Amino acid sequence: MYRATRTSVDATESSSTETDPTGTRTGPDGSAAEDPPRRGWRRWAMDTRPLRIPAYRRLWSSTIVTAVGSQLTAVAVPKQIYDITHSSAWVGYASLAGLLPMVAFALWGGAVADTVDRRKLLLVTNSGIAVTSLLFWAQAVTGLDSVVVLMVLLALQQAFFGLNSPARTASIARLVPAEQLPAANALGSTVMQTGLVAGPLLAGALIPVIGLPELYLIDALALCVTVWAVFRLPALPPLAETARRAGLREIAAGFRYISRHKVLLLSFLADIVAMVFGMPRALFPELAADTYGSWGEGLALGVLFAGIPVGAVLGGLFSGVFSRARRHGWMVIGAVVGWGAAVAGFGLSGNLWVALAFLAAAGVADMVSMVFRGAILLSAATDEMRGRMQGVFTVVVAGGPRLADVLHGTAGSVFGPRAAVAGGGALVVVVMLALAAAVPALRRYRI
Repeated sequence: MYRATRTSVDATESSSTETDPTGTRTGPDGSAAEDPPRRGWRRWAMDTRPLRIPAYRRLWSSTIVTAVGSQLTAVAVPKQIYDITHSSAWVGYASLAGLLPMVAFALWGGAVADTVDRRKLLLVTNSGIAVTSLLFWAQAVTGLDSVVVLMVLLALQQAFFGLNSPARTASIARLVPAEQLPAANALGSTVMQTGLVAGPLLAGALIPVIGLPELYLIDALALCVTVWAVFRLPALPPLAETARRAGLREIAAGFRYISRHKVLLLSFLADIVAMVFGMPRALFPELAADTYGSWGEGLALGVLFAGIPVGAVLGGLFSGVFSRARRHGWMVIGAVVGWGAAVAGFGLSGNLWVALAFLAAAGVADMVSMVFRGAILLSAATDEMRGRMQGVFTVVVAGGPRLADVLHGTAGSVFGPRAAVAGGGALVVVVMLALAAAVPALRRYRI
């Protein structure tokens, strides 16, 4: 049976004599002390224990700012490209231009994160993302109006993001105790999902007031907060004493590691199944125009796109129950099955507000899946492999929904949008249950 083991921690923050360097309370004999049980409504509210750890608190606090700031740029780039070209096709090409370098550098960045001080890597990559945002602002304020320049900058920014993301996530296991990983993941995921809701809304409100170039500038300033927060982190050098390079051999070793550890393989497959078969966003415009057009196409489109993130935020706010779960594998299985069932219900619903309820339920399930898949990756993998595992995780999370766009768009044109959505959700349920039955490793995993 797979069981998570406590990882060593490098945090060097000083605190009272009743806490260890991570901020974890200890008893008189130096062993970890149990927190008092959470009672009443606190049992359901978000578990904020990781925020007692100064190093994690700094990292998380910087995410609050950048979660919104990054969405300003995410809105500004396609808006500027469309303003220049008046072509949605060019907007799609730009998305592809950002995806390819992100995938390549996420895989390489995971290997790099396992060979260097992760704090230093975060400093370099966050600084690179900030400089790229400044370049976005410079080209916009000077009226360059070049799609080629925008696509090059987008590719550069996504390359830095690919290098940054594995190191950032892998660092969490060095900052918080193993039993608090689900809570830490819930805190981070809730902030990111809130940014997905608030960022685009803020961008839409600010563009008519201050103009598009200033969105890039705000994002660059927000990233300065992140750089400062990372600068205040403790050193996070590799725990392994053997020096390694970050080349193709190390990347291949990461994939071999996944193939030998079925619980890790199943955690990746669970996300691929959920996203590829069950992410229906490519059909939102058609559903908004045809199925829910009586409520107003614009309103319907906004409701559909907001439904899943809103549900994810609500799931994060009431994630206190996550901290008590020990069977992480069953939590992932249940969450993916719940996601598929909710998506199928959304496909069958003809009422906009019923559809919103199903999408919100899917968002809650997605939050649960993210929290426990992330906890499994951080606890089941050794520290020398965590960066590479997070690199693969970044590729899966980014690539799955894009493959889903192609699959659902094609299926929707053949079978109709509602049938494609409902069928995809049902397929998620069937495939996930089949995987869980065929491979017991995920069912048996617990901490």
